[in-house]
Order: sequence, then structure tokens, then C-alpha cells
Amino acid sequence: MTGVIYARYSSDNQREESIEGQLRECKAFAERNDIQIIGTYIDRALSAKTDNRPDFQRMIKESSNSTFDVVIVWKLDCFARNRYDSAYYKAILKRNSVRVISATEAISQGAEGIILESVLEGMAEYYSAELAEKVIRGQTENAYKCKFNGGTIPIGYIIDKENNFQINPETAPFVLTAYQMYEDGKTMQEIAEDLNRKGLRNTRGTKLNINSVSKILSNRRYIGEYSYRDIVVSDGIPAIVPKDLFDRVQEKMVKNKKALARYKSDADYILTTKLYCEKCMSFMVGESGTSRTSTTYRYYKCITAKRKAGCNKKAVKKDWIENIVLNQIVRVLWDDDLIDSLADMVMELQKRENTTLPMLKKQLSEVERGISNLLNAIQQGLLTSSTKQRLEELEDRKHDLEIEIAQENIKKPMLTKDQIVFWFHRFRKMDITNIEHRKRLVDSFVNAVILHDDRIEFYFNFKECAKTLSLKDLEASSDMLGSLPPSRCGLF
Repeated sequence: MTGVIYARYSSDNQREESIEGQLRECKAFAERNDIQIIGTYIDRALSAKTDNRPDFQRMIKESSNSTFDVVIVWKLDCFARNRYDSAYYKAILKRNSVRVISATEAISQGAEGIILESVLEGMAEYYSAELAEKVIRGQTENAYKCKFNGGTIPIGYIIDKENNFQINPETAPFVLTAYQMYEDGKTMQEIAEDLNRKGLRNTRGTKLNINSVSKILSNRRYIGEYSYRDIVVSDGIPAIVPKDLFDRVQEKMVKNKKALARYKSDADYILTTKLYCEKCMSFMVGESGTSRTSTTYRYYKCITAKRKAGCNKKAVKKDWIENIVLNQIVRVLWDDDLIDSLADMVMELQKRENTTLPMLKKQLSEVERGISNLLNAIQQGLLTSSTKQRLEELEDRKHDLEIEIAQENIKKPMLTKDQIVFWFHRFRKMDITNIEHRKRLVDSFVNAVILHDDRIEFYFNFKECAKTLSLKDLEASSDMLGSLPPSRCGLF
């Protein structure tokens, strides 16, 4: 895996040394678990109670570049102390196939918040869609005119006063050079190094990397194509790269991608970053091997044991441990009493967590009371210039508060118990043989699984304590017989 480190300290009780300590422990954790660190994001003197942190926002934005798999933090509260912000940004990272891992908390704290995160992730889809519809109306009109609709301006272009794309004569030649170099057999790394030497920088003013070059080489705007949602306009903006050169580069990129794919795993290991070795508390990661009969066997193996660094934990079959975990999730989903109590837990958590919305509603109530008092005074003939001015001020304040409340409801929706129960019941319809459904179930319900020689500890996302299941329990359970370890490959 590749990863980045996010470190932060607040101004009230921490100093620069705390950043160094966080980085040291995160790097040691990454080394133990074979995670290659490719970058760090650091916010100094900024509290995690707010999401207005420059490097934090940059990390969230750059997660879409598919350059890293995990974000490592010293402790989870370095990421966010507000559960709603945590849920919102973890959902963004999850969509970009990125996970947040604590270097010092093998079992993450705040179990209630984790299950709330999963609930909010599903419900936020509706609110995001509703908000997007309002924004899209205006942007659609711009799209028909091929105007800039916001976002990052591609290298090689500038936006004029009328919001139209125009070629930047200073940087456009570098874009064409990148295409020509790739067609001539240069790698993306070599292209990035060449463009950096020539002084080209991205829109943030930083040096280009492999991902920057990849985006340049696949951006259809460079052949003059304007697109927004379902609207595609050929020759809608000035072209920088000839169409035939662009097509040849795309064909070459596909061939190179297929070549790289030969070295990637052909199976999804859904317990990655969830399964721990009890002997050394390192991750157990996917590994495969082929027998003399060309049969492929897949396992989870302790990273420390894999590196022969002092752990003697033996590998376990992938299907065996994954099926056991899925079986435990299914048991949870069909426990109506547990689902009801989880819904109550989330309802109570919402009341405790969202302090902004009650405050705004209280302010609105006070403003409305002030408006009512002024209207009563006016009806009694007490109309003066100051009364009129004060009424206008209160009306403006009421309008602003109503907008803030609407925005808060969209960002932090207050869910009803029926909505929460409905969300849990949706999981019952999932097909546990479908890989995407298996991933979703594990991500939503499983915090960690610790594998012992004689038992398994399950830490679910809705409670702090572990559920322990011995191999004898597995053997005695009739519905788990199909998941028993084969005689040649077990836990011993």
C-alpha cells in the first residue's frame, strides 16, 4: 500500500515538537506494515474541531488523484473531533478508495461515531443530490455556452473576463511537449522531471508528479472538447493538441496500463487494514501462491511474519476468515432488538453532537419574536423611521438565519429513527457473494478483527468491547461448518 501522513497540533497545548513525534510514530507504523509513505500533510496551530485547515483540505482534494491508499494519523482525533465532519470527509476518502488509519489505536475509539458515520454516508447521498440540483441549473446554462464552470483550470489555459477558455501562450507549448514525449517513449516520471526543470508548475504552484502528467495526457479539453455532465461540445474551446496525436497517446496509455496490471492482485482482500495478528498487532495482508497443478491459493499473512522479522504467525485462508466475518455481520443485521437499540443510540448521539443547529434555531426564534413585537407596535400606531429600520434589519437577519439553517440541515441532516432503521434493513438485501456488497458490509460494521491461534476477536463499529469466538464455537455452530479451516491450512 501507499500512504500519506496527516499531522496536526492545536495552539492551546501543543508545540512544534508534537508534530515531529506524530510523524515519527506514523512512519514507524508505516514501516512495520509495509506502507510506502509518499507525502505528508501538516497543519500547525489549528484545531481539529474545524475543517478549515489548509493541508487537510488539500489532502482531501488530492485523494481523488488515486496516488495513495491510506491516510495515517497519530490518533483519530487528529483527523476530526466533530463526528459529522469525520463522517463527511471519510465518506469522500472512501469514494476515492482511501482509508483513514490510526498509528497508535489498533482499535479505534468512539464506536458510536463510527456507526453514525456509516449511517450518514448513506443518507448524505440524498441531501447531496438535492443540493446539487440547485447548483446544476445555473451551471448547465454556462455549459451550453462552453463557459468555465469552476474547479481547477487545466495547465495551458486561462479564463477571460467573460468566463471563456483561452490558450495561455506561456504554458500551452509544455502541454503539447508532454504528448510528444509520451508518444516518443518517455515515461510519465521522465516527463514530469523534464517539465519541472523547465519551470512548469501546477495551478497550486507546486511541482508536477506522475499523477499530474497522467491528467494532462488524458484531458480531452486539450483537443477542444468541452464537457459538463451530459453536455459535450466538440470544438467548444480552443484546442492545444491535435486529435490524431491525442488518440495515439490514449492507445499507448491503455497498453501500458494493462502491462502494469499484470503485477496487481487479481483478488479483493476485503479485510485489508481490518485484520490484525495477535502476536505482534501488525496487519495481516493478502498473499497468493500457485501449486504445481496451477491452482491459486489465497491467504492473509502477518506482515511481520512475511518479512521474517520475528513473528511466527501462520497464514490463514482468505475465504475462510472472510466468510466467518461476513457470517457475524449477518447475525447482527437480523437481530431486530440490536438494530432497534442501535437506532436509539444514533438518535441520542445526534442530539448531543449537533450544537450549531439548535443555536441557529434559537436565534431565529428570538428574531421572529422581535419582528412580532415590532409589528404589534406598528399596528398600534408607533411607526417611526427607527422602527422601520429595525424591522428591516430583523427581516434581513431572519432571511440569513433561514439560509444558515437550511445549509446546516443539508450538511448535518437530523435523521428520524425510521430512516435509521430503514438504512440498517437495506443491508439485509445485500448479496454476501457479491464482492462489492461484501466490501460495503465490512466497511460499515467491522472495526477490527484480531486473529489468535485459538480464537477470533471481533470489534464491531457499534460497541467498544470485543466479541470473542473460539474455534470450538465455530465447530459447534452448524451454519459455520462450511467456513471451518481445511485440515492442511488452519490457525496452527
